[in-house]
Amino acid sequence: MSLAVATACAALIAPVQAQESDQAGMTPAPSNVGDVTTVVVSGLRASLGSSMNLKRNADGIVDGIVAADIGKFPDTNLAESLQRISGVSIDRSIGEGSKVTVRGVGPDFNLVLLNGRQMPTSNLGDLNGRAFDFANLASEAISQIQVFKTGRAEAPTGGIGATLNVMTARPLERPGMLASFGAKAVHDTSHNNLPGDVKQGSATTPEFSGIYSNTFDDNRFGVALSASYQERNLGFNQAAVSNGWRGPFKGDENNWGTIPQPGPDGNTPGVTNRPKPNDIYSVPQNLNYNMNGVQRQRTNGQLTLQWAPVKNLTTTLDYTYSENKIQTRRQDISAWFNFGGSTSTWSNGPVAAPLVYTELIPKADSDIAMGGAQFATKTANKSLGFNAAWKTDRLKLELDAHTSTAESKADSPFGSSNVLGTASFSRGDTTADFREDFPVLSIKGADFARAPQQVTGSVFQNGYMKGEIDQVQARGSLKLLEASNLNFGLASTEVKNRSAFSTQQRDTWGGATKASDYPASMFHQESLRQYFDKINGSGNPALFNQFYTFNFEELRALAAKVTGLPDLYLPKNTFDTDQRTSEKSKAAYVQFGTDWDTAIPMHTNIGVRYETTDVVSTALVPSATAISWVSANELPVSFGPATFTTLTGKYHHVLPSVDWDADIRSDMKLRASYGETIGRPRYDQIQGGTTLNTLARVFGGTGSQGNPQLKPVKSKNLDLSWEWYYGQQSFASLGLFHKDLENYAGQSKITATPFNLHTPVGGALWNEAVQKGSCGNDLVCIRNYIFRNHPNAPGVTRGADDPSGNATGTIVGQPSDPIMPFEITTFSNQKKDKIKGAEINVQHMFGNSGFGVSANYTWVDSGLKYDNYKIGEQFALVGLSNSANLVGIYEDKNWTVRAAYNWRDKFLSSTFDGSGPNPNYTEAYGQLDLSIGYAYNDKLSFQFEAINVTNEIQRVHGRAESMALFVTQSGPRYMLGARYKF
Repeated sequence: MSLAVATACAALIAPVQAQESDQAGMTPAPSNVGDVTTVVVSGLRASLGSSMNLKRNADGIVDGIVAADIGKFPDTNLAESLQRISGVSIDRSIGEGSKVTVRGVGPDFNLVLLNGRQMPTSNLGDLNGRAFDFANLASEAISQIQVFKTGRAEAPTGGIGATLNVMTARPLERPGMLASFGAKAVHDTSHNNLPGDVKQGSATTPEFSGIYSNTFDDNRFGVALSASYQERNLGFNQAAVSNGWRGPFKGDENNWGTIPQPGPDGNTPGVTNRPKPNDIYSVPQNLNYNMNGVQRQRTNGQLTLQWAPVKNLTTTLDYTYSENKIQTRRQDISAWFNFGGSTSTWSNGPVAAPLVYTELIPKADSDIAMGGAQFATKTANKSLGFNAAWKTDRLKLELDAHTSTAESKADSPFGSSNVLGTASFSRGDTTADFREDFPVLSIKGADFARAPQQVTGSVFQNGYMKGEIDQVQARGSLKLLEASNLNFGLASTEVKNRSAFSTQQRDTWGGATKASDYPASMFHQESLRQYFDKINGSGNPALFNQFYTFNFEELRALAAKVTGLPDLYLPKNTFDTDQRTSEKSKAAYVQFGTDWDTAIPMHTNIGVRYETTDVVSTALVPSATAISWVSANELPVSFGPATFTTLTGKYHHVLPSVDWDADIRSDMKLRASYGETIGRPRYDQIQGGTTLNTLARVFGGTGSQGNPQLKPVKSKNLDLSWEWYYGQQSFASLGLFHKDLENYAGQSKITATPFNLHTPVGGALWNEAVQKGSCGNDLVCIRNYIFRNHPNAPGVTRGADDPSGNATGTIVGQPSDPIMPFEITTFSNQKKDKIKGAEINVQHMFGNSGFGVSANYTWVDSGLKYDNYKIGEQFALVGLSNSANLVGIYEDKNWTVRAAYNWRDKFLSSTFDGSGPNPNYTEAYGQLDLSIGYAYNDKLSFQFEAINVTNEIQRVHGRAESMALFVTQSGPRYMLGARYKF
């Protein structure tokens, strides 16, 4: 049948091509330019119209975004554009869209293709995830993005929420010479709200982009080249309970971290509205304020060569490269709670939260911790592909192959992440006030003259992740009779992933040397409040407003010198943990589509895909050798030589798909689709071996192990849709969807004793200190007793007393001591869920007035929700949220104006915080963006853009709204640019 196919919009300026083809498919339809009728899409209204036609002419449920002109995508970031589509929500990183959630299905279960090819992923922020980071791709070279919300037999597997096909330029689809060059100045206001020791460069930075395309030899040979370079300097400031909430505890529980128990009269001195016995409550592990200066350089480029030696054959060779370099500087101030004597005020149960929590430190000798960091990362994506497409009137054959890599690694001699700790040991009674959006830290007794700032502990980490994909796809399409097509294909795909990291940690948190080793001139006094002035509650006069920053490189070098241990102030040259996974898949599919000449015209597309996958998972597992007790509640694990272990798995699937649509009127469609899709487990879920975390606590340690025999999550998807195309660029639609998911990998914890490590906790010396020293559960008292009464006992190494008069040193577990228990996180296929939802879309252009509006709302629901009252690990869907968009436009011959508001409701973003199994709820967030374009003439245009116009704050909380986890302030971003078309 003859239709305007969605994939034909991939030309440089997004032409809509009318040609004999299948309906919207996964890859650009091979064509000889002589057979193509091109209608140029230029302008925002035309772009919206092309996106509407993509939806209208597709099999199944497909949405998309088409570039308004050459080098002119609707938003500066691909993820920001995708969030305008109903059902698509985004996660932001450094103020930009990064990952996408579709219809309640998180980023790990959405598959991203580049011109129909599966792309590898890498991200140092999540070394074990499969999510594609759209921040690596600039939007200028993209002609179109297709979002396939229903399964189809021809699609590579991996997308449960959606399969997203990012499409770039093909020169033979747009004959002749075409070129443009653009430049922008970007002004990020967040850069101006930073301390001097983290501020880098100027708030105003450049962006450049260019596209060139031309055809030669009677349009038989074509070349397209696109390139862009972007710099951005920014900042963000964050108040955080970064190490999570200790608990939850039952109201009548007596444990480390619990508040005092009621007295005989039922009252608890110093505790207001104490949680009832059956209530649960948590206490903050710490409170941290951090200021972050970030520099980013993003480079993108693509070269495409096409040759059509004969009319029926088109060959394409393309190479795509992207590089994203990020440099970060950070300064922070924090207080850690050691759960000694306390007073507190509480909200009502059953999930009680501290409104005010005070730890009593009468000696004013605890640490006011101030840390600094300086690190850099680089992510590079490379893809080399070849395509040969041959067609006759009835038969099309296509061979497509590519090899692609995504690699993320450290780009600094100081590693991919680090922290250099400093402290003044003069902290007295410490209060955290959680009654407003901004958690307020108050400290009594601080005296930087009495207790000068000094270097304490440090951590230097190196992370590495590399994804590789080698894929070959052979496709065919045979036209049967006049109204039917048989599509068929084979595919071979190998996906490799390597995730590795190392940690160089010096646990001298009581002081690395002595305060006199560090001149006072190295520390620069700052006031805190100014960096959080947009957050409600930051004006509280009780805020501890004084802190000190420092030059990271200078202080690191001095610490390395005075300690005489320079290697401990740099990252390791080798990896402690190294996980490698290979997944080899073979697939075959067949898909039959036909038109039905009935009273109501109908079209069906029925297909099935068979796929089998072999999994090999190898991990370098550190061998734990000992446990040392180095401070009150810190027992680092010592490791010996590491060894590789290998585990395997295998699975196969038969995945049917059925699409039906009917033209109940010439302007109205009904659709129904059924399909089965799979999403593969995260890499940490299928890793080999058992990995112990570096730092254990008094109550035990933690670790993880994977299961390569995990099956993918399988989803049975049902979609219904009504669509009314009542104008050339206007439509309304209502869609209903239901997903029945099984084989979710449930995260469970088992208690084990790997490596049989002995801990001094509960050993002979510990028990003597508890009994004879009358120390009870006071960890500092127990350490003092052991060091002062048994300084030469086996495993005991005493150091000098710290400024507070407490003994320092290490106590190593002995063979007669108890074996430490570890909570080991592992995985198995055990969870099921159902997702249901609805999408409403309206797009209306007001005649020839130039005005238009686009609006959508998505409602999504799931049976598996997090129970805030339940203690322990839970399985619940993260990322599930309602969302809405409202976009207003105006366009005439010269002016283009767009105001776009995106809103995402509160959602569960994680089931673990820094302390353990606790929920993270990202609160509802709305953002207004504005763009104004002026076309000076047919060749020269100017553009102004404003991002986050109203300077919104992002906030994440725990089991109760007052249990803040992260509160982040950044700032608006403005861009002014020009583009010239040749």
